[in-house]
Amino acid sequence: MTLIGGLLGLVIGAVMGLTGAGGGIFAVPALVFGLGMEMQAAAPVALVAVGTAAALGALQGLRRGIVRYRAATVLAAAGAMSAPLGIGLGRSLPESWLNAIFVAVMLVSAYRMFMSSRTVTKNGDTLTERSGVCKVSTETGRFIWGARTALTLGGIGALAGLFTGMLGVGGGFIIVPALAYFTELRMHSIVATSLMVIALLSAATVLIAGIHGFSLTAPAWAFSAMALASMAGARLIAPRIPSTLLQRIFSIACVGVAGMMLMRNIN
Repeated sequence: MTLIGGLLGLVIGAVMGLTGAGGGIFAVPALVFGLGMEMQAAAPVALVAVGTAAALGALQGLRRGIVRYRAATVLAAAGAMSAPLGIGLGRSLPESWLNAIFVAVMLVSAYRMFMSSRTVTKNGDTLTERSGVCKVSTETGRFIWGARTALTLGGIGALAGLFTGMLGVGGGFIIVPALAYFTELRMHSIVATSLMVIALLSAATVLIAGIHGFSLTAPAWAFSAMALASMAGARLIAPRIPSTLLQRIFSIACVGVAGMMLMRNIN
């Protein structure tokens, strides 16, 4: 089983490295089908791999000065408060319900990624409608703070924390599109800030799960370690592959895995 865990980690790490933190959405299905885990047990294991990978990306963003760390702190703090509720829901809801929610998340992620692949601009941003609730300074690129900005970011973080605790998916599928709609940040800053939030949220959620008795088994350790190593290698290859192609492959894979999870629910 340890060997299987390592092989699964290689695959998931490659997906995360090629597609970004969103690739972590495949970690839970991989653990469910590959190691026979229940979703409640797979979620914190997935978060160890996803959170570690996100932390690596966040450090790179901090060095480049594109992480809005104050906003990330607000998002993560709000998420840390809602994560215990998500963990409680994950432990109390029937496996079939969790499975159905996860399928819905994967299908939404597939749709969002596919639509993004059709609207990529020359500078890598996407043509997304923006509400402009959270204003950004044109001089510094940083948020202009006020009550609306703090409450909006707090709400996004709380929702991300709920799903992180319940499903172990990191929350990037909520944070990135929400920041793209409610803020004026450039996409490269949105992704880097999201990675920092995912890393902090994952760490908080795994810590809470540890208090409730969670611990990594040998296959889970192998999965996490190999995922990180594979992700680092894949990040070197990713710039050579068109982002549109990666996004569409991600979308197709999401639909396929969602179908497998749905069949598991039926069976």
